[in-house]
Amino acid sequence: MNMEARVGVVVEGGQRALNSAHGAVVDAGTRKFLQQQQQQQQQHGHSSKQGLNPQIGTIQQLLAGGIAGAFSKTCTAPLARLTILFQVQGMHSDVSSVSKASIWREASRIINEEGFRAFWKGNLVTIAHRLPYSSVNFYAYEHYKSLLQSILGLENERKNASANLCVHFVGGGLSGMTAASATYPLDLVRTRLAAQRNSIYYKGIWHAFHTICREEGFLGLYKGLGATLLGVGPSIAISFSVYESLRYYWQLQRPNDSTVMVSLACGSLSGIASSTATFPIDLVRRRMQLEGAAGQARVYKTGLVGTFRHIIQSEGLHGLYRGILPEYYKVVPGVGIVFMTYETLKMLLSSIPTSY
Repeated sequence: MNMEARVGVVVEGGQRALNSAHGAVVDAGTRKFLQQQQQQQQQHGHSSKQGLNPQIGTIQQLLAGGIAGAFSKTCTAPLARLTILFQVQGMHSDVSSVSKASIWREASRIINEEGFRAFWKGNLVTIAHRLPYSSVNFYAYEHYKSLLQSILGLENERKNASANLCVHFVGGGLSGMTAASATYPLDLVRTRLAAQRNSIYYKGIWHAFHTICREEGFLGLYKGLGATLLGVGPSIAISFSVYESLRYYWQLQRPNDSTVMVSLACGSLSGIASSTATFPIDLVRRRMQLEGAAGQARVYKTGLVGTFRHIIQSEGLHGLYRGILPEYYKVVPGVGIVFMTYETLKMLLSSIPTSY
């Protein structure tokens, strides 16, 4: 796995800061970059040296990555919804009343009061978000990479390894920010649907869009975007540095271990590290997304910094980490599901003739 592919393993998913999310690490962005790397290798004739990796076209790569990301999101949706519910606790209620909340107690409440299907509230929006996000990120990355290489005079990518790494790193960050901005309204609607408990204010995706635009204006669909974009840089930097360090140390100690196993393990650990560091930004983002939702009064009126200050003063530092446990729990299965689903789809799609 060369430098670009390694950047691909950690960029976004983690993206945790973009979709939280993950959030950082489980999202389809991982596939986007790995898919691009595979395509470039195929075009230059040094992919699949032993004929083990099936070759698929760009559209098929995007399709496989989007489906794999959507399937992973669906499988981990219950944990994702628990994360959101915990993140927004204390926003409109007495902090002391939620201090004893636990995963099992909240899961039991959902089953008893809302029904088992309620674990997947907002998941349809997440699935709808995957393919456009993947597509925008993929093509934006291509554009930014070409632009940066042209500016730095690196049309031949082999000339300068460190500068080339910088191109992929910066290009990945810019493409992530572009994709997050383009598809942000879907992410906000997902949060509002998932945060609803017993009382239903938003009756579906289109009703939510219409209601938000009518009551809060078009810009209401972009509440919390600043916090999202702010988290992109730290998420990528932490994921990349942790992934590279772990991978280097692992291969130094156990050089014969499977590359796939090493990548999955290091990817999961770097995702946990990135989640831990950027979770407060994600929590603030979620709360800003819910500002004025369902006709409720605004809680945070002083911007991003003021929101951080308000949470720390009223809930303490630990208030910035409400919901971190279910976030941890979904990282490893999420990464594994994405990888296995993508590889399976890649094998199936490789048998379909393509001219891309």
